[in-house]
Order: sequence, then C-alpha cells, then structure tokens
Amino acid sequence: MPGEKPIRPKPHLSKSRYLAGLQCERRLWLGWYDPERMADPPPGTILAVGHEVGEYAHRLFPGGVLVGGGPREFYEAVARTSTLLADSETSAIFEAAFEFDDVWVRVDVLERAQTGGWVLNEVKSSTRVKPENIDDLAIQRYVVEGCGLEVVATNLIHVDTSYVRGVDGIDWRGFFRICDVTGEVLGALAAAPGRVAQMHRVLALIAAPERRPSSHCFAPFSCEFWDRCTANKPVDWIWHLPHLRAKQLTALEAMGIESIRSVPADFPLSGAQRRVVEAFRTGDFVIQPALSAALVRQAGRSAFLDFETFSPAVPLYAGTSPYQRIAAQWSMHFGQEDGTVEHKEFIADLAKDPRRAFAESLLEAAEGDGPIFVYSSFERSVLDELAKHLPELAEGLRDLGKRLSDLLPIVRDCVDHPAFKGSNSIKAVAPVLDPELSYDDLPGIAHGDAASAALYRLATGRFQIDETPDALKAALLQYCALDTLALVRTRRALTVLAERGPPMSAPMIR
Repeated sequence: MPGEKPIRPKPHLSKSRYLAGLQCERRLWLGWYDPERMADPPPGTILAVGHEVGEYAHRLFPGGVLVGGGPREFYEAVARTSTLLADSETSAIFEAAFEFDDVWVRVDVLERAQTGGWVLNEVKSSTRVKPENIDDLAIQRYVVEGCGLEVVATNLIHVDTSYVRGVDGIDWRGFFRICDVTGEVLGALAAAPGRVAQMHRVLALIAAPERRPSSHCFAPFSCEFWDRCTANKPVDWIWHLPHLRAKQLTALEAMGIESIRSVPADFPLSGAQRRVVEAFRTGDFVIQPALSAALVRQAGRSAFLDFETFSPAVPLYAGTSPYQRIAAQWSMHFGQEDGTVEHKEFIADLAKDPRRAFAESLLEAAEGDGPIFVYSSFERSVLDELAKHLPELAEGLRDLGKRLSDLLPIVRDCVDHPAFKGSNSIKAVAPVLDPELSYDDLPGIAHGDAASAALYRLATGRFQIDETPDALKAALLQYCALDTLALVRTRRALTVLAERGPPMSAPMIR
C-alpha cells in the first residue's frame, strides 16, 4: 500500500559477504543492513584493475560465453547459466551464477573439462595465491557442488610478474599463471557449511554484533566501517601508539585504558611509543637532543625532491612487466640563501615509455652538488631502478642518489607532537610543523594512490566522466609541488625546533 516501507529481501551471502564474515561478523551484518555507499572505482584504482584483469582472462578461454547481468538480474543469470550448462557446445561460462543454501555466487570462469565435469577458475589481479583466495574458491565450490555439478579441479588464475611485454603487445598466456589449488580448496571446503550456518545466524540478529576495532580491520581487507566503528574513540586513542603490538593493545584494554594519556608510567613501551605518550600528556612538541646534530647544514644549495610513479597491472610499454614501477613525474624546490624558493617540475608524455625523459630532465634540473632532501627511501629506490634500465645514465643517477638526505628518520627519531597522532607521514607532520600548509584544498588528488591512478588514466586515456587530460595534469602538478613545498617547510620548522624550541603557532591538543 502507499506509504508502506518496502519489504527488505531475505538476507543472503555472496562471495564477498562470506569473506567479510570470516574477517568480522560485525562487518558482515553492517554490510547487509547498513552498508556504506560505494561509488564506481576510478580507472587505475585497485578495484578497477581487478575488474579489468578479470575481463582479460576471458581471452584464455576462446569460445567462452558471458552470462552478464548485475545483482538485480541474479535469477535471470542463474537461468541463463542453466541453459549454457546444458549446451555441450559451450566450452566455458564467464560469470556463471549459482544459488545454494542462501548463498549467491558468480564464478569467474567455469570451464567444461574434456574428461567430464567442470573446472572452477577464479581470476585475481594479485601476483600470488593468498589464503583468502582459498576461502573464496571454497565457498564457490560449496555452492556449485550443492547445485549438483561435478567439480573436478579448482584453479586460481593470477598475474605473473616474471612476464615481460614484447613489442607486439601482450601474450595473455604468458601474462597469467594458472595455479591448481584443488587440494587447498578441499581442505577449506570442510569448514564451509558450518561457517555459512553461523553467518546466517549473524544476519538474523536484530542488531550488529560488537567487535573491538583492531588489526583485523585491515587484514585481509581494509574495512569500510573503520571510521564508523572508531568514531567514539578519544583523540588520543591508544591505537595511535606507533607499532602497537596485539599483546600491548589487549593488556591496555584489559586495564580499561583507551587514552594514551592514561597509559601507566611502568607499562612496557618502546622508546618511540614512550615519546608519543609524553607528547599527548604535555600537548606539545617532544624534542630529542639528537635533532640539532641531525640537521647539520650541508654545503651547496639545498633541493627538495618528490617523485610520482604508477605501476600498471597490464604493462603498457615494451620491456616492462606487470606492476613494474614507472617513474613519470617529479617536483623539486630549491632553497635560496634569502629564504625564497625556486620550483621546477616535470610530468611525462605517457603515450610512450616515460622513464628516459623523466631521468634526463631530472639530471638536468638537479645539476650541482648540494643536498637533496626527500621523505622516505622511495626516491632512492626509483633512482636505482632507473640506473639499471638506463645504463648510459647510471653514473649520473647514482651520483644523484648519493646526494639524497632523508628527513623521515629525523622526524621519526627526534620529534613528536600529539597532532601527529602517532604517524610520521609527511601529510601528518608538515601541517603541524607549519600550520599555514594544508592538503585539504587539493583538487581531486590528495594522496599517492590517487596520483598513481591519475597517471594510469593519462597513460591509457580511460578518463572519468567530465575529466580532461589538462585538468588531470594540473591536479597532479599541484599535488606533487605541495609535497616538495612541505619538505621545505618541514626542514625549516625542524631547524626552528632545534634552535629556539617549539614554535608557539603550532596547534596543541589539550
């Protein structure tokens, strides 16, 4: 009748819900009754890459038929699957749909075995077999066999990183590796009926079961409900202690302690953890005496460097392998004696392999012998890779690597502040050391993963709706430039801390 609430369909499991239930029963319940809205993943992100790799795997099975249809057409897909199963001319079925014991599954590739029966294939964009893949295949096999099919083998198809793209394009037989994991799946299959029954009991609950937020929220997958489940935690929640071990977390919670300020003085902590406790208790900077020595001025004009790279699952350039890191963009700020800064930047034409242009432009811009400040070992490792790929430029790239000076260990070992929240990332540290610097207003790209995805879209032309190459390049340049400006401001602030004590303008948490 008009005004009545729509009847919610009966709860059921799927492959993803089954895996969520293995990770956390609270996540399983919330995922059905109160899910987070999920937008379509932009091209180049992990989820989008998984979909693309799955479609490429269809090329391994010529003559296969795609069932198609979305979640709302599931029963139509089941019927279509039944028709294809009965057709002996169908050698493989893509996205075959089955339902058994209130569990819905789609099988990536169901292959008709020549000796009779069926081979169940799951495709992953990962580079190895993972424990969660076995559980994924086990629930599929449970459902498929429950529907009366004989499964004679179970395979995981994943990306082979030893493959190298040739000049003529991708050899999909070489790109993929097919692993027979039948034995492992049969071992996990025995637990499936009991697990399914328990998950149905969870979905029958009138409220979400309680579960303490902990490391399980990130393994094997990052939970979409983390912010919701931790919303009531104090700003100095003990989770923010760096490298907090499970035993430490359990012991503190057993004492009823959630706040870092409340950690007992005699509780066993590492030196880094103890400094974080002190920072939260004082609400101010905690400075180690070693800071002054770590910031000894080096001869020559200082530079501040940041790279952006991307690692396409399907190699785009001849001679590269799946997930090989491709250097495509750099930003460099130069500190002047009068306190001003000069900025140089580069972003490659990604229609071709950008590594040579990247390396040559960088060597030209970085001429001199002064220190080059970075934040992590990332830039050094990229230079090492470029030196191997470009032997004629190797000497210059290695010399450049010798000039790198990493600010991260200095911050990690010498400076703490409660607003860092236990993190030493440049995005956590720089805005605290210099409150005038902020990442909040960046247009669309505000972290490294988004930058990598954007470079992928530039390289492949797979843009989002209303996204233009020029706007994407501008956003990438702005993001990378802010990272190197953050390095400039970070080193200046560290020098002030070492020489004059904490700057009074820094935000304090009380």
